[in-house]
Amino acid sequence: MEYKKITAENKEDLLLPNEPFDLWGQLIVNRKNNVWSYEIERFKEIETMVFPNENYEFDQIHKKGFAMGAYHEEECIGLAIYENHWNKYLYLSDLKVKQAFRKRGVASQLIKEGLKHAQELGYSGLYTVGQDNNLTACLFYLKQGFEIGGFNTRDYDGTKQEGKADVYFYLK
Repeated sequence: MEYKKITAENKEDLLLPNEPFDLWGQLIVNRKNNVWSYEIERFKEIETMVFPNENYEFDQIHKKGFAMGAYHEEECIGLAIYENHWNKYLYLSDLKVKQAFRKRGVASQLIKEGLKHAQELGYSGLYTVGQDNNLTACLFYLKQGFEIGGFNTRDYDGTKQEGKADVYFYLK
């Protein structure tokens, strides 16, 4: 596996399509005495979801930050989009891996590569946001060493996704 920044020469790799994932539970986030904690609530029925495909443009990505690709035999099989942010944390705005390559450490390595570049740029670490009902993603970030640093229950008010919340994860 090879990991490298997306450049103008391989910018078509930014169009890696989204693939389905299961929604099987929810991260129930709590904060008491300035300490974050969580519980897991499993759904009675598993649903499958696919995010709409993004139409990333290299110039926009490059202006805001950078993208890392994971390559297997020169095929892009994973993508991480990083955006500069005003605070001391670089924002991981998107992370995806082709289904056939999931659970092989690809996403973990994309995060490690992003963290390395973030530190080279003077950031303290990374942050990302996960929907509380995407339990696989939330538990993945926690397993990677991210810590819960925020919880937003209002972003989806008045939308088709009303009732969901965003969990903010931070990694140093």
